[in-house]
Amino acid sequence: MSALDDLQRDGEDVVISSADAVVHLEYDPTNLPSVEQVAEKHGGGNWTRFVCISDTHSKTFDVPHGDVLLHSGDLTQVGREGEMKKTMEWIYSMPHKVKIVIAGNHDLPLHRGWYDNNWKKRSQKKLDFEPIHEWLVGKMAKESGVIYLENQAVKFRVAPERREWSVYGSPWQPEFFNWAFNYKRDEAEGLVSKYESTDILLTHGPPHQILDQTRGDEMVGCEALAAHITCGRLRPRLHAFGHIHEAHGAHIHSWESTGVCEPLQVQNDINYPIQLSPDDSEDEAAGRREKLEPSPPEDGFC
Repeated sequence: MSALDDLQRDGEDVVISSADAVVHLEYDPTNLPSVEQVAEKHGGGNWTRFVCISDTHSKTFDVPHGDVLLHSGDLTQVGREGEMKKTMEWIYSMPHKVKIVIAGNHDLPLHRGWYDNNWKKRSQKKLDFEPIHEWLVGKMAKESGVIYLENQAVKFRVAPERREWSVYGSPWQPEFFNWAFNYKRDEAEGLVSKYESTDILLTHGPPHQILDQTRGDEMVGCEALAAHITCGRLRPRLHAFGHIHEAHGAHIHSWESTGVCEPLQVQNDINYPIQLSPDDSEDEAAGRREKLEPSPPEDGFC
């Protein structure tokens, strides 16, 4: 099954939709239909616009307006304070009322115990956790609507009269070359079983066989996460994740009334090339060159 099976093209935009969900996959961020226009087209009611981004690695770009921003991790390239400052000042400036953020495997110092034991393998100087963390949880973050989650759930409203949403966020993903927030696959059940059932699930890594296919044609998502979704224990209205850049996409799924569903197998049809940029730092260029190497399994992890 393709993540783009039900796509529609509206001019230059690529959209998939159902009775109660509209997903814009390709669009001009300055020319999206308003939430009110979407609601009118789909029978009225109060619609909430979620803007989902991930793996930005301290790059900035135009982001469409919406009610809620969800960032699925890899805020930085290696977690330096300057990188985090650039990312978070960009997020602070956005107009979204609520901005929910998790870390990813590249945000090294945020995984404190692991970083204490591994920082010498990554750099000559240990990075200071506190000022980096402050960009996520400090006064400026709170004043701009940022909520940082690390294996936590929270409830929120975009306005007092609007519905309440619940979200659980976790930065973890299956082990890959000993980066931050990695777990061994035989340890996954113990971690994923603690994930809370919420309206929105925000993880850095994908479930197994759901938008997790690398350029080496490996399905590298988490089997335990997929199992908890399949059995119905986790039944999010929205699950946003990142990590595998080339597997980006979206899928609208209808849950079975029993709570149990057939295992999903969803991959995208469009793989965009990874290109080197003259603005890349040495670390970024090295990371992109690694992804351009043809030999699996190293291709495609981010």
